[in-house]
Amino acid sequence: MRALLAAGFLIWLGSLVPAHCVAAATVIKLRALPPGDTHPTPEAVASGSLDDQFQPFSKAPGHTYWRDYWLRVSPEDPPSMDGIPVVIMNMTRSLHADLIAYRDGKVVALPLATKLSGFLGTHDQVYLLPEGISAAQPFYAHVTSNSSQQQFLSFSVSALAATLRQGTERARMIALTFGALMAVSIAALLIWFVLKDPLFILYATMFTLQALYVAYLSGQGFDWPMLSYAAPIDSFAWNVPVGLSGAVACLFTREIADLRHFSPRVYTVFGWMAVAFIVITASNVAAFVGLLSVVNAVGNIMFVIAAIFTVIVCVLAWRRGNRAAGWFLIAWCVLEGFTIAVALRFLATSTADSDALYYYGLPLSMVAASILVALGVADRLRAQRAALSDAERRAQTDPLTGVLNRRSLIERLDAACTRAKARGLPIALLFIDLDHFKQINDTFGHQAGDACLRAIVEPIHAELRQSDVIGRYGGEEFVVILSSADAAAATPIAQRILERVADVRVCGFGNPISVTCSIGIATSDTLGIWGEPLLAQADAAVYVAKRSGRNQIHLAPPVPA
Repeated sequence: MRALLAAGFLIWLGSLVPAHCVAAATVIKLRALPPGDTHPTPEAVASGSLDDQFQPFSKAPGHTYWRDYWLRVSPEDPPSMDGIPVVIMNMTRSLHADLIAYRDGKVVALPLATKLSGFLGTHDQVYLLPEGISAAQPFYAHVTSNSSQQQFLSFSVSALAATLRQGTERARMIALTFGALMAVSIAALLIWFVLKDPLFILYATMFTLQALYVAYLSGQGFDWPMLSYAAPIDSFAWNVPVGLSGAVACLFTREIADLRHFSPRVYTVFGWMAVAFIVITASNVAAFVGLLSVVNAVGNIMFVIAAIFTVIVCVLAWRRGNRAAGWFLIAWCVLEGFTIAVALRFLATSTADSDALYYYGLPLSMVAASILVALGVADRLRAQRAALSDAERRAQTDPLTGVLNRRSLIERLDAACTRAKARGLPIALLFIDLDHFKQINDTFGHQAGDACLRAIVEPIHAELRQSDVIGRYGGEEFVVILSSADAAAATPIAQRILERVADVRVCGFGNPISVTCSIGIATSDTLGIWGEPLLAQADAAVYVAKRSGRNQIHLAPPVPA
């Protein structure tokens, strides 16, 4: 287990290494012609006559807020590519770009081949390089924006087949992740209709929100039917689901960790944390007044605090024996580990590039978390079922001797008689009464009497079959139900029980205590009766055995017609 965790930690650290540290990428220099009062023609720009007016794009003041400008894109030493070369422009969705190049004294437009969705509301516009235009020569992009929000863009070159293949793989991975999360959510919802446990509602809600989060964060959701209606709200499409999932996760944690009973104060704290997440989610409207960065900073701090607090609480719950909390702890660490890794990578690099962390690590961590949490929920149900079974067993058994109590004994007798009559089989009852029990209590004390009652249970059990049932009828009286037994079969069993009990010696109360018992036998084949009337005949037979000198058996005689 430690080796597995260590390997996972190394993989997580490796995912933080930027892609360009692993394999060198083509360096592309960007220079910009800032927006001005005059709008140059494409011919003037593409001919290079205005190149001396272009300035380094990243150093231009306010370049991320420009609405209409030109870029000069210069790839340096692009690698040789198999297939059709393309230029890939990764940018936010509110940007629009037209790419042109200069060939034989004429302006040539780079045709748009396709658009591929990307993380954080970006998409890749893939442009074909027309014949006669090299991937090494400069080209120009006329960029316009219909949004006042901050914009981002970057360029790369590749081959068309590789680009489409990568886009297909990314889309497939996100679609499979979304489908898996929605499948487990729907399954949990259907189970809730049967079990009515609120934990299933919280589970379904939490992973539905996670599914929406990864769909919109990856950009794929904006291209899907129904989900595409969220395109106008842009970042709200993933900020709102992740904020609400934080609130639901708080409610889920306090239920899976059983905090209502374990720590009511912490239970209340998680409730207030859920309210705080709802408030911070609603605060996303601050984007309209330019305060979204403040809200995001506060939200990030809340997520870090909640994540650490959840880990501590789940560890404590797991250490006190809550295995369901242990499963949730593992799932939470997996999910938060990759979420933090993604956040750190976004801070280090502005684009997702071809990094597997975004398209494989984060989605698979969500699916793994949903499975681990499902195991935790199943473990919780198992524990509840075990507790219920134990409670039922306690309700059905005599606390002193561990055999059935009187109520459960009568229920078993009625069921056994119904079954025997339906199958045409006999049934026999042994009514066992401990001899001189009052004298034992008076001489040695009630604790000695209790010890004698416990001591005779094992010798009786030794002579019974698996289908037979024993219960304490009251005081020093026990009843044995012998299924499918007639008088001929019940009599030797009763005799062997009598002899085994007579061999019992109870020590620890002075001189060893010898015990004996009297047994009354009543069978349906000789009496023609069932249920409690049969039990009454066995009770009458045991009194005959006692009056006859005790430590003997007596078979209830057939009732005259």
